[in-house]
Amino acid sequence: QVQLEASGGGLVQAGGSLRLSCAASGRTFSNYAMGWFRQAPGKEREFVAAISWSDGRSLYADSVKGRFTISRDNAKNTVYLQMNSLKPEDTAVYYCAVRYGGVTSRDGSYPYWGQGTQVTVSS
Repeated sequence: QVQLEASGGGLVQAGGSLRLSCAASGRTFSNYAMGWFRQAPGKEREFVAAISWSDGRSLYADSVKGRFTISRDNAKNTVYLQMNSLKPEDTAVYYCAVRYGGVTSRDGSYPYWGQGTQVTVSS
């Protein structure tokens, strides 16, 4: 079965950077897309970014454009989320998810989810 393992979260000061990783296993992901979502306390889960494993096409939420970069290493079955210029409002649990097909921001379209990694940005 599909397994996703997210890592790389932590505590960082505002303006700092973190890189999240999501290692996928369980099948060949060449026709899949991986997305990152986040959920802050008391808020609904929201889309952050997504990337197509086949052609690298990416999609970003407006709130992170220009600050976050999603990339993938096909040989390692790993997707990265480089987060720069972090703000306190980026504080959340970050989840990676995988779906068959192209990128989308709709979380209901992703059937497979990782366990989440906490990102805390202090002011």
